[in-house]
Amino acid sequence: MRRKIPSSTALLAFETAARHGSFSRAAEELALTEGAVSRQIARLEDALGVVLFERIGNRVRLSVIGARYAEQVREVLDRLERDSQCLMAQASDGGSLNIAVIPTFASRWLIPRLKRFQDRHPGITVHLAERADPFPLPASGFDAAIHFEHPAWTGMHCHALFQDVLIPVCHPTLLPGEASQAPLDSLPRLHKRSTPDAWRSYAREANIDLTNPAVGANYDLFAMLIEAALAGLGVALVPRQYVEDELAQGRLVAPWPAAKSFAKRYCLVLPESEDVQSGPMRAFADWLIGEVKSQQRSPLHNPR
Repeated sequence: MRRKIPSSTALLAFETAARHGSFSRAAEELALTEGAVSRQIARLEDALGVVLFERIGNRVRLSVIGARYAEQVREVLDRLERDSQCLMAQASDGGSLNIAVIPTFASRWLIPRLKRFQDRHPGITVHLAERADPFPLPASGFDAAIHFEHPAWTGMHCHALFQDVLIPVCHPTLLPGEASQAPLDSLPRLHKRSTPDAWRSYAREANIDLTNPAVGANYDLFAMLIEAALAGLGVALVPRQYVEDELAQGRLVAPWPAAKSFAKRYCLVLPESEDVQSGPMRAFADWLIGEVKSQQRSPLHNPR
C-alpha cells in the first residue's frame, strides 16, 4: 500500500513558516516567493483535511492542531537531517551503530574501552544512548542493546557477556585499624534509590548485623555511588565490574564478602533476524565479546 505522506517540500514550507510565525520570513529562508510558501501550506492543509494556520487579515497564526503537528514534523525533519549528515560523514567502507546501554555500564566499562574498537575499525562510528530499563528492540531505532537478561528480550539474539555481583566498597581512609576487621555497622552506608532493601538483603546473606540497614544517603545511579565512595562519604554496594581499576589501584577497598545472590547477567541483545545485522554490528559484537573474555582471563578478575 502506498504511504500517505505529504511532500517534503510542503513539510519544509510548513515547518519553516511555523518556526518563524510568518510566510514571508519562511520564503526568505527557503529562497521562495511568499506565494509559493502559501500554496505549499494550502496543499498540505487540503491533503490533511485540517486547518494548520489561521488567517487573520494579512497575518497568520498556528492553530492548536497546527502547533502540535509542527512539533512532530520538526522532530522528524531534525532526525532525518542528523541521519543524513551521519551517513555523508561515514567512510565508504564503514558505517554507524546505535547502541542502547545501561547508564553506568556505558561510563564505567564500555566507553573506556571503545578506543580499542575505534583503532581496529576506524570507519565505524558508535553512537551510545542510555536506557535504564528494558524496551522493545524492534523498530526502536537501535541496532543493539547491552543490558541485563530480561523477559523483554524474548525472541531476540542474546549473547551472554558476564555475570556480575555486588560488593561493598569504600575509601581506605574510612576504615579504622585493620581493614579485614572493619566494622560495617559503624560506617555510613550509601544506597541506590531503586533498590532500597539492598543493604538489608546483603546483611542477611553475609550474616552481618546492621542496626539500621536503611539509614544513609540515596543516589540514582551506580556511577554516583562509586563517586561518593571515592569521596569517602560511605560504603557503597556496587557491581565489581565497575570498580576493578579502583580496587587494583587501592583507591577503593572491599574487605567484606560479595553479595552472590545479587548476581546479574549482562548480555548483548541483537535483533531476531540475522539478516538485519550489518557488517559493523558483527564487528562490534565480536570485539565486545572478545573484550569480556580478555577481562575474565585477567588475574584481577577474581571476585571474592
